[in-house]
Amino acid sequence: MTHKLYSDLAAWWPLLSPPEEYADEAAFFGQILANADLPPRPSLLELGCGGGSNAFYLKKNFDHVTLTDISRQMLEVSRGLNSECEHQQADMRRVRLGRVFDVVFIHDAIDYMLTSADLRLALETAFVHCKPGGIALFVPDDVRETFQPSTEHGGNDGDDRSLRYLEWTYDPDDTDTEYTTDYVYLLRAGNAPNASTQVEHDVHTCGLFPRAEWLRLLQEVGFQTQIIQDEYKRDLFLARKLVS
Repeated sequence: MTHKLYSDLAAWWPLLSPPEEYADEAAFFGQILANADLPPRPSLLELGCGGGSNAFYLKKNFDHVTLTDISRQMLEVSRGLNSECEHQQADMRRVRLGRVFDVVFIHDAIDYMLTSADLRLALETAFVHCKPGGIALFVPDDVRETFQPSTEHGGNDGDDRSLRYLEWTYDPDDTDTEYTTDYVYLLRAGNAPNASTQVEHDVHTCGLFPRAEWLRLLQEVGFQTQIIQDEYKRDLFLARKLVS
């Protein structure tokens, strides 16, 4: 499924999820990586970078940063923040760059892996691109054990346009590996009194797997893994590729 948010509406992304909202979260990721005994001048590969907000904060810790995303439009947003970083349009399930990195990072883009087979492909991609002794950090929004239905709302004003959104997350079938988030966006272009407001509905289907499935798949592809909880009560999977 094509998501409007990452295609036709990608230019509105900074008003829905501005970079400054990532500062604390990225600092936590940066501390995890700083404690991971990385070599001097390390390299970073982010799979599914989206608008590049995590990379905006993490890049200062790395000598070289490569950012990939399946969406051409979201890569354009990221380039606006991270012009010094390499950008590649790619699907995290299939990309092979022919290089290895000290750190491979996947934030919540991993949520779009809807089946165990797709999740395994993404984990394999991370493993293939990870140096021996390197690490990978995976940050799903939820595992099956932590998922809770929720609603959120927000948005921001720009110089010449404004956005407001409603987000509704629910699980219509708790026997499968998917959950749903409905978004409604109110988009107002221009600040004149007679400026029109556009309404858009966007449906995102995401994957949801038990901790044990994550750990099984990570072990199968070759990682040694530990779980770290953050302040949002998320399970972060910190995986190391052992030296043969």
